[in-house]
Amino acid sequence: MLDRFALGSLISSEMTPNGVGKQTVFIQSTTGKYVLKGNPLYTGQLMEEKYFVDQLSKRTKLPVPVPYIVDESTDIFGWSYAIMPRLTGCHINDLEGLQDEEKQQIGILLARTLHELHQWKTERYGEYDAAARDIRPFAEGYQAWLYGRIKYWLEDAKKYSDVSSMDIQWVDDMLFNSLKAFTNCSIVPSFVMGDFNPNNILVQMDTGAPRVSGIFDFTMGYFADGLADLPPMLSSFLDDGEMELAKSMLNEYYRLTAEKELFVERLKIHMLHQRILDWGCAYATRQVTWDPVLPFYQWAEKYTDSLQELLEQQL
Repeated sequence: MLDRFALGSLISSEMTPNGVGKQTVFIQSTTGKYVLKGNPLYTGQLMEEKYFVDQLSKRTKLPVPVPYIVDESTDIFGWSYAIMPRLTGCHINDLEGLQDEEKQQIGILLARTLHELHQWKTERYGEYDAAARDIRPFAEGYQAWLYGRIKYWLEDAKKYSDVSSMDIQWVDDMLFNSLKAFTNCSIVPSFVMGDFNPNNILVQMDTGAPRVSGIFDFTMGYFADGLADLPPMLSSFLDDGEMELAKSMLNEYYRLTAEKELFVERLKIHMLHQRILDWGCAYATRQVTWDPVLPFYQWAEKYTDSLQELLEQQL
């Protein structure tokens, strides 16, 4: 692989410690440090990521891994792969001993990073089609797509956990009460990373003020309501008891966005979506960290109800 792209001679390689999908390997060669990403989860995954990375490198000043080189041939590993430069910095979860002021700075920094990502606007809600190399609109519209995903993953969670009729009714009520936020929605579609969480963001702390030094893993990207990118990071902070980080991030994003229409109502549904994903994943992988007797709706409600409390604006 290194020979094919004239990237020097191999010095070392090791699995990445934060690679949830086990798709990434750190590579060091005589020309630098790289990340190998391979064994794609679906046809077109790496070309889709390349599209997002290339576009973001042109449209923003954010530190994405360019050049993102994709080799679609399978003669070396048995599957296609991508090779990209390894970005510097450390994951937010690895930062220790932060003062409240530093936490506030990082929260603000993350909000500004998301806001810059969301400046990539499109005319249509949809997903990237790697075969057509264009955005494919959601067949029945954004509201139907979003609500369909929520119901699909809730049903999927029943395979691994106890999801009661009361849980399902609570979710249905949440969706019904928020219909007005997504029906005839006037929000301009923007790029949604889909997985803006601590594992995919690197921060540099030795430069005075903290700065984001790396953003990667765009497998779950699509074009819709930018608020969908807030819950992965917010829920991680809430789980860790980092209220200052959650509060500063949410309030800075609200200050920056021009799309404040039904802000909390929209955000609650996106948080619901994220919590369903996290609930099902935790039970499927046997990594439940909460009281297993707790019903889903009571567990998720703590997160959806916390949003208005975190937001200083009274809406």
